[in-house]
Amino acid sequence: MRIVGGRFKGRKITAPSGLNTRPTTDRTREALFNILAHREGVELEGARVLDLFAGSGALGFEALSRGGAFCLFVDNDAGARGAIRDNIEALQLFGETRLHRRPADALGKKPANVGDPFDLVFMDPPYGKGLIAKAVSTVIDGEWLSPGALIVAEHSKGEALDLPEGAEPEETRGFGDTEITFLRIKTA
Repeated sequence: MRIVGGRFKGRKITAPSGLNTRPTTDRTREALFNILAHREGVELEGARVLDLFAGSGALGFEALSRGGAFCLFVDNDAGARGAIRDNIEALQLFGETRLHRRPADALGKKPANVGDPFDLVFMDPPYGKGLIAKAVSTVIDGEWLSPGALIVAEHSKGEALDLPEGAEPEETRGFGDTEITFLRIKTA
């Protein structure tokens, strides 16, 4: 697996071994970031990124490669956290990243020590378990997001998201048996 664009273009990143992680393919990541680059209200340059259910961290690392200022990776799996740590070290991203061992669908209140709220959130949970709705609720209720933040949620084709109040779906794009839904957080 490689980073497909930006300052780390072509650099390899590792994924956890085993079947617990399903990394977003290079082709899907490239299409996703092309969409983000041309999407109104999205600015990757200087963005604070939250990568939930991070797995290998591929989405967060891609965002950092393309100008993101900081990424907080969240995963509860030891293998995933090990792969993310290896990737942080390989890319020398110590000051631009942080890794949290927590269930992404039960974060609680945003701690002050993680800095300002996040502008862009990636969610790629196990499919078909209703985790996107729970994770969206926890980041809204825990005040993790800046006003108007964008959430990019990857899920199985046709999966109902049952989103909480405050998250407005803007668009869904299909990539084979995967769909990516773009959600905007309503500003008060």
